Amino acid sequence: MTSSKTDARPRGVVGVLAFAGIVAALTQTLVVPLLGDLPRLFDTSASNASWVVTATLLSAAVATPVAGRLGDMYGKRRMLLLSLAPLVVGSVVCALSSSVVPMIVGRGLQGLGMGVVPLGISLLRDVLPADRLGASIALISASMGVGGALGLPFSAAVAENASWRVLFWVVAALAAVVGVLVRLRVPAGRTAPHAGRFDVPGAVGLGGALVCLLLAVSKGSDWGWTSGTTLGLFAASAAAVLLWGWWELRTAEPLVDLRVTARPLVLMTNAASVLVGFAMYAQSLVVPQLLQLPEATGYGLGQSMLAMGLWMAPAGLMMMVLAPLGAKLTAARGPKITLGVGSLVIALGYASALPLMGSTVGLLVVTLVCNTGVGLAYGAMPALIMGAVPRSETASANSFNTLMRSIGSSVSAAVTGVVLAQMTTDFAGHLLPSEGAFRAALLIGSGVALAASVVAFLIPAGPAAESEGAGEAEASPHVPSGAPA
Repeated sequence: MTSSKTDARPRGVVGVLAFAGIVAALTQTLVVPLLGDLPRLFDTSASNASWVVTATLLSAAVATPVAGRLGDMYGKRRMLLLSLAPLVVGSVVCALSSSVVPMIVGRGLQGLGMGVVPLGISLLRDVLPADRLGASIALISASMGVGGALGLPFSAAVAENASWRVLFWVVAALAAVVGVLVRLRVPAGRTAPHAGRFDVPGAVGLGGALVCLLLAVSKGSDWGWTSGTTLGLFAASAAAVLLWGWWELRTAEPLVDLRVTARPLVLMTNAASVLVGFAMYAQSLVVPQLLQLPEATGYGLGQSMLAMGLWMAPAGLMMMVLAPLGAKLTAARGPKITLGVGSLVIALGYASALPLMGSTVGLLVVTLVCNTGVGLAYGAMPALIMGAVPRSETASANSFNTLMRSIGSSVSAAVTGVVLAQMTTDFAGHLLPSEGAFRAALLIGSGVALAASVVAFLIPAGPAAESEGAGEAEASPHVPSGAPA
């Protein structure tokens, strides 16, 4: 490895990578205010318009682990720049779209850029001194919350007062600026001494399994959970996973090293990540609906889309504010404690929603508490992963962990959607989710968060990655045993 650690300016590097995370998260929430208008804007059905969201989900799921592996092989900064290119191009395609097909293509291209956050976090291990690593990981992890928090009010304000195309032009410009800053301010980091061959069959197999799984999860409510299409996709996903695992265990240079992933520390961290992803996303589905439903329902708060975004924005900013606290807790007690505590805080936030869901201020408190827990948990997971894998697999392992969170979020969307769709009430001739449905969804979120905390506290202690020698453990920011950094 070169002298990039000593040459890097930590604040500048972290600032650029955090900015990249904010732009990536902004892209994900960009179309939320447009969803109701897309069928009219593009003269298409609501079912076709929903692919504007689904396309990003699918392409991001496939691209993230691939980008991570390529980052380990050929350089993380190089893959950061390559990931930003489709984000810029996709945003331009969306801005110029006059029908739904180009919009879906553009959103798919945007999804290819979602690997920038795990790549950025992994790059920190190469270019920052160990004493700056914990706080920097927490800060970049929190940037996703900031981008999501700013995205809703920004998108709603633009959609209400200007052309929706402005949203995509702004994101294209921001992503281009990020690319320039990465090129100028971020060191190249470390590459594998012998890059070897990229595991194309492994990438195709994992991609096929993910597309089948996430397509069934995201579209199951539209197609019917017991329909032949949905059940066939679930079966195809299971078969593809088995074949992919068989191949990965037998190839010399796998896309994902399943032997490392099967280590108890890594395996349980990824399991906790699925649960945290589920718990995080449930409240982001419930709270906006409660804020926007008519007051006449007796439990809705009658807020506009813009007002809803403004009420939820402080929660995302809270993740950034509390990032240093999470880093201090990790340094003092270890990342698994931070992950467990964060999951407990999420559960507490859901529990507090039951008596507070009748007011805007109450829901603000709920989102603040939940996102405090999310910030703690999201900062701890990369630290656990990087303390347990060889340096040569940092980006791949982090990207796989990010994928686990995304799967948890997708399952959360499906489960919460089923609950809200099945427990309804009639309001002026329209079926709306009942108050009991929202309470049930909140209780499910709380239970899943509690399960995540149990898994986190059961994560075993163990030595840092041994395959690259003692110096590797010294370079790791957090020893998984829980000892202070």
